Amino acid sequence: MLLSLISFYSYCQSAKNQKALDEKVQAFLKENKSKWRDLNVPYEDGQVLHDLIVKNKYKSALEIGTSTGHSAIWIAWALSKTGGKLITIEIDEGRHKEALDNLREVGLSEYVDAQLADAHTLVKNLKGPFDFVFSDADKGWYTQYFKDLQQKLSVGGCFTAHNVNNNFSGINEFMEYVRSQRNFETTILGSRGEGISVSYKKSE
Repeated sequence: MLLSLISFYSYCQSAKNQKALDEKVQAFLKENKSKWRDLNVPYEDGQVLHDLIVKNKYKSALEIGTSTGHSAIWIAWALSKTGGKLITIEIDEGRHKEALDNLREVGLSEYVDAQLADAHTLVKNLKGPFDFVFSDADKGWYTQYFKDLQQKLSVGGCFTAHNVNNNFSGINEFMEYVRSQRNFETTILGSRGEGISVSYKKSE
């Protein structure tokens, strides 16, 4: 009986804490909705990333290209609900520091391991496995990022990439490559102007 009461109390406290965090994050995102610049995703694309993680109950996430933290906040917020954690990589020290400040302000720092590093090198050395990857760094390296991670991605997980509706150098090559992988199924979601490719891994 005592154990049941303790368990119920812990559950209620956890739900209360999550509700408070949700309210804080929602207020922050809405307040800053039109203020994000410097290579950040638009609000609606952040919502897509959040919903993918929550829907699929992903717990081990990697982001390539933190910028100042808009997408990282959406991803980390989702992971606070699934019990997961995000590794996010940014090469620019100024953007990295601003992202840390934003994550701290919104109360999500404990869900994020923010790395100041060159993703070209670091991604190859990460052990994984990951069940969610978001690539929003140098578009010409998207294909290489995918190649470096496709074996480290869990079956059922997905590799997502931003700006696939734009005519940036490297995007067509990337989309051709991911669509050629028979063990992945790729669709495009998010804003029409930018777009997020979502490649689900169906098998090894």
